[in-house]
Amino acid sequence: METWKCKYCGHLYSEAEGWIRDGIAPGTRMEDIPESWTCPLCKAHKSAFELLPPDLV
Repeated sequence: METWKCKYCGHLYSEAEGWIRDGIAPGTRMEDIPESWTCPLCKAHKSAFELLPPDLV
């Protein structure tokens, strides 16, 4: 599972943890999240998330 970071606010999305508040179950890969999803903190588009290298997680 991978971790993604919003390039605007720094919010982390962990595929292992999901984001229950938005109905995203643990284990949901970033590519499986709807394109309409936005950052829960700054409302940036899903495309604003960048994959973090494993050594930075």
